[in-house]
Amino acid sequence: SHLFIWQAHNALFIICCLLKVFISQMSEEELQLHFTYEEKAPGSYGRTECEDLIEELLCCLIQLIVEIPLLDITYSISLEAVTTLIVFLSCQLFHKEILRESIIHKYLMHGRCLPYTSRLVKTLLYNFIRQERSPPPGTHVFQQQTDGGGLLYGIASGVATGLWTVFTLGGVGSKPTPQLEQCSPLANQSLLLLLVLANLTDAPDTPNPYRQAIMSFKNTQDSTAFSSSNPHAFQINFNSLYTALCEQQKSDQATLLLYMLLHQNSNVRTYVLARTDIENLVLPILEILYHIEERNSHHVYMALIILLILTEDDGFNRSIHEVILKNITWYAERVLTEISLGSLLILVVIRTIQYNMTRTRDKYLHTNCLAALANMSAQFRSLHQYAAQRIISLFSLLSKKHNKVLEQATQSLRGSLGSNDSPLPDYVSIKLNVFSKRFKIEV
Repeated sequence: SHLFIWQAHNALFIICCLLKVFISQMSEEELQLHFTYEEKAPGSYGRTECEDLIEELLCCLIQLIVEIPLLDITYSISLEAVTTLIVFLSCQLFHKEILRESIIHKYLMHGRCLPYTSRLVKTLLYNFIRQERSPPPGTHVFQQQTDGGGLLYGIASGVATGLWTVFTLGGVGSKPTPQLEQCSPLANQSLLLLLVLANLTDAPDTPNPYRQAIMSFKNTQDSTAFSSSNPHAFQINFNSLYTALCEQQKSDQATLLLYMLLHQNSNVRTYVLARTDIENLVLPILEILYHIEERNSHHVYMALIILLILTEDDGFNRSIHEVILKNITWYAERVLTEISLGSLLILVVIRTIQYNMTRTRDKYLHTNCLAALANMSAQFRSLHQYAAQRIISLFSLLSKKHNKVLEQATQSLRGSLGSNDSPLPDYVSIKLNVFSKRFKIEV
């Protein structure tokens, strides 16, 4: 009934708020005491057995997520269950050292929660894929009652709103949130929970089962049998997953999921590289790098590593020069009415290098950008004239900087030898010569 759903949602909300306080203010051992239940029969004075309710609560939350169908009327319960699990896992935020023996982690990776591993990962992925919008407030719970119950619901709704304001200290809405998170809060929270679960520290005796599930799931069209060594494998629609990944790359958590899948799941990587519409995935990644000044460094690094993974495949490096794009509106340096995806990729990577040389000066960003260009270089063909110009300009710029560094190193070494006319030792000359050759080859 609507009343039961409303009560369940409120109970989850109160539990979530209390958990936030408990986890931030006390140790896991103290938290466990608050969830320890000791039942005593009337008139009994002997020692009774205590029951730990944390595992019971975790199992109930997981069951809510995987078993309740996602409807307008159940949306808020699913969202609150996912959020409460995230709060449970936030204990790492309040510890400087890595929690390798966490009580919460132990319950999630062993015992009663373990059989739900693959179903939980699959449900969270499908929540991300579907991007279900949040129903309008009040339309799915507080319905008008003909027997006068509408007033009661209205009062309860007002009290709940007041409590929410108190618990959040009036902070709701004070900070603008991204549009995608506002429209699809369940999809966003599900993605965050999935990433947290996948990055839990391995137990001393067993690997993280959630990471294993993410590493091994297959396409629904794949009829091959699952390996008996991995009990957490499952199947999911890769076409729907690919579409969602292409559409959601504006958020860094979606980019992290894409990186994790390409890096750890060979089935996903093979499927993505075989797509004939690879531009739908590459263009959002290039747009992240193009607007580097608007993105945080983690987002930029993840986008660049994704390009590195993709450019390790020769088939990808060939195919991107066969995809012709028209009117790239977000590229502002020059009007590009027609250009290949490969040429556009070169332009964006070179622009990232030049931005890094003048602004951030991050040597690792340089290394990864040049590695991506080196991966693609053997398959360069039919380059756009502007892309060819930028390659030559980059080579000229880097050569000047390289020669300047060599000159400074030579002068410094000669000065340390006490004479400007002293020749360089043979081993130094050989080392500089090798470095110069390696530089030219890589560029």
